[in-house]
Amino acid sequence: MLRALAVDDERPALEELLYLLRADPRVRSAEGATDATETLRRINRALGSGPDGDDAIDVVFLDIHMAGLTGLDVARLLAGFARPPLIVFVTAHEGFAVQAFDLKAVDYVLKPVRRERLAEAVRRVCDQVESIPAHTPAVSAPAVPPQTAAADQIAVELGGVTRFIPVDDIAYAEAQGDYARLHTHAGSHLVRIPLSTLEERWAARGFVRIHRRHLVALGRIDELRLDAGATTVRVGDAELAVSRRHARELRDLLMRRARG
Repeated sequence: MLRALAVDDERPALEELLYLLRADPRVRSAEGATDATETLRRINRALGSGPDGDDAIDVVFLDIHMAGLTGLDVARLLAGFARPPLIVFVTAHEGFAVQAFDLKAVDYVLKPVRRERLAEAVRRVCDQVESIPAHTPAVSAPAVPPQTAAADQIAVELGGVTRFIPVDDIAYAEAQGDYARLHTHAGSHLVRIPLSTLEERWAARGFVRIHRRHLVALGRIDELRLDAGATTVRVGDAELAVSRRHARELRDLLMRRARG
């Protein structure tokens, strides 16, 4: 059973979160903290007592916007500990999901917290705690299973629920201002990440820039067409323009890919 620490500088929100956690039969204990200083003090004490000690903490349910250090700041500090507790972010702001999962968060729950959504977060924590053998040596951060690894998946919000879309399912991304729309065979998802950031992050995964508006998975290109000086590619049912500055490089990449 889990030993949890809930952190929120707004007392009503903290009390509600503690009430929901204590009502979950998988949670042995749930204590609260209202600022980063108290949080770090409790975690230091927990680490000092060892994984089986009276003060041990398995997971921290952490708000992001707090006075002084933010929840993200606290998570960065915890990354330097040996065997730190797992982290679930609980926040009213959806725009920090990418940073949260880069910090190895197990889950990202939006306020107002719904009982069933929190129950799902607890399930994910339980699964991860059970996957770590008792004899595992101390490491700088908890192991993250593939389904939550930021490099393999991207977090999207659908109706207040955070879902994880495998990067390999994405055929292309389309710039929409400071956002990007991710296109998969099942539909599209809007994320608050600039296309330039995705280009840097996914270059090693075979994504190439073909236009200022489009980033495409090279392996998803079905056809390259040159018509009256204009270059386009077909990706599934979509036909996308290729800018002149990217056309030659794209043709070279496709030729090298075809030659193996």
